[in-house]
Amino acid sequence: MAKITSVSPLAPKSFPSLPVIRGVRFASVAAGVRYAGRTDVMLALLAPGSTMAGVFTRSLTRSANVLDCQAKIGADSDLGAAIIVNSGNSNAFTGKAGDGSVQAICDAVAAATGLPASRVFTSSTGVIGERLPHDRIVARVGDLVAALDEGKGEEAARAIMTTDTFPKGATATVALPGGEVTIAGFAKGSGMIAPDMATMLVYVFTDAAVAQADLQLMVGAINDRSFNCITVDSDTSTSDTLLMGATGASGVIVTPQDTAFVQALEEVFLDLAHQVVKDGEGATKFVTVRVTGAASDGDARTHALAIANSPLVKTAIAGEDPNWGRIVMAIGKSGAAADRDSLTIRFGDVLVAENGWVSPDYKEADGAALMKRPEIDISVDIGLGQGKATVWTCDLTHGYISINADYRS
Repeated sequence: MAKITSVSPLAPKSFPSLPVIRGVRFASVAAGVRYAGRTDVMLALLAPGSTMAGVFTRSLTRSANVLDCQAKIGADSDLGAAIIVNSGNSNAFTGKAGDGSVQAICDAVAAATGLPASRVFTSSTGVIGERLPHDRIVARVGDLVAALDEGKGEEAARAIMTTDTFPKGATATVALPGGEVTIAGFAKGSGMIAPDMATMLVYVFTDAAVAQADLQLMVGAINDRSFNCITVDSDTSTSDTLLMGATGASGVIVTPQDTAFVQALEEVFLDLAHQVVKDGEGATKFVTVRVTGAASDGDARTHALAIANSPLVKTAIAGEDPNWGRIVMAIGKSGAAADRDSLTIRFGDVLVAENGWVSPDYKEADGAALMKRPEIDISVDIGLGQGKATVWTCDLTHGYISINADYRS
């Protein structure tokens, strides 16, 4: 796997201080899944009474871990749950051996925690097509359980990194009529990032009491507005997983009608999603693409993704070139409805093009100055209707090639 030598220039200044989520404990170890001496397995143990929700990749070559989680996630249970994640090996495209690895890990965690294997959720991330040396993970399960602690969320976040240059965490606290509840989560993701529930691993926890069906409803809806709206390279992984646990330890009951909680949860999801893009392999620019005036929301999303995924658009941004012609190109090839003479394009607050031609007031120097910023907004109004969409992406630099050309070395 390519050695990452520097932190993304878009990284937050520090990892947030994740608050204790009552009812969740974490641990991490170095199991030598791929590299010796590197922390590469994390365990989260949720107390009895916890509910679990999740969304997963729709890839037709998804991993054994994903298939196992999908089969388990809908069950309602008050027995608690465990999440165990390894980095270094994705356990994808490993045939029956992959299924066996998942079962062996689940059985080991179940035996060490007293949970049924049906309440153990696994994720694996890393190289595709190599058998997971699950015996190395199984051998450390006892150490993981012995080390469980409420305050080890950051260590858990670091254990799941692959080509990430920084760990990603986010948190929120919400005052509700029944009392205060806390949300905290962490994610990994840097390359192979595209909306199909987005391509990364995400784990979010709250001490609110949420029924499983309600939690699933909220996670699915908010995921569509956050992780499903990011793209680094248009490639969807075999291992996409987002799991959320609600422990109920606060005693505060939450439903999808509690808008303050839903808004706070969306802020956490968006924060983590944006961090994934800001850690895009080789990224130097964080780009927001807003499309309005489309024939439908679906068309707006199609246009936005065509812009965000275009190598020509992304390399122009990397070169700080305000080449708005590439935006026009991306819209024209997207397949969604568009009218050349109705388009309006802006870089930030700079009007670039309108009425099928460059704006008479546009100055190339203004566009060039805006492109030097680390965060760039591209806005396009299609001029056909009320459809709108926003997606987030990054530029495409030589760093992306370097990281991925050497990924398995």
